[in-house]
Amino acid sequence: MENQEKISITTKTLASGNCQVKFFIEDEAKPQYGYLLVNGPKPVGEIIDEIKQRMERRRSAALNMNPFFPIPSAPEDHNFYLYSA
Repeated sequence: MENQEKISITTKTLASGNCQVKFFIEDEAKPQYGYLLVNGPKPVGEIIDEIKQRMERRRSAALNMNPFFPIPSAPEDHNFYLYSA
């Protein structure tokens, strides 16, 4: 199932040399925004692909969660934060 949401990003270079990416997912049903920390500058296409991959991992981890033992099966990703808008 391919999602057709539109992703827009803004980047900010940090003193560490890493890039902080703020992204907006423009979806009428569920708009979201978040932050991604990447090592150094990357092309926009690569950043958007990485955001999509991390969102898909988060979705699949949520689907695989056992309701009787609600601990995420995947380790927490401290470089990727996602919020509802």
